[in-house]
Amino acid sequence: MPIIVNLDVMMAKRKMSLNELSAKVDLTLSNLSILKTGKAKAIRFSTLEAICRALDCQPGDILEYAPDEEER
Repeated sequence: MPIIVNLDVMMAKRKMSLNELSAKVDLTLSNLSILKTGKAKAIRFSTLEAICRALDCQPGDILEYAPDEEER
């Protein structure tokens, strides 16, 4: 998939655990884990906003577009 989720990178930069982020954004650990591993198919803007607020970052710090080889 050409969308890469860099949530783990931002969490490491902010020294925040998955448990701590889960509590701050009011999401289950399993849903955050799915997002963190890049297995999520979608994300609500309200969830993205809560994550950005908790990590003090921009959406572009978490989501990255990298086209597949055949798209280049």
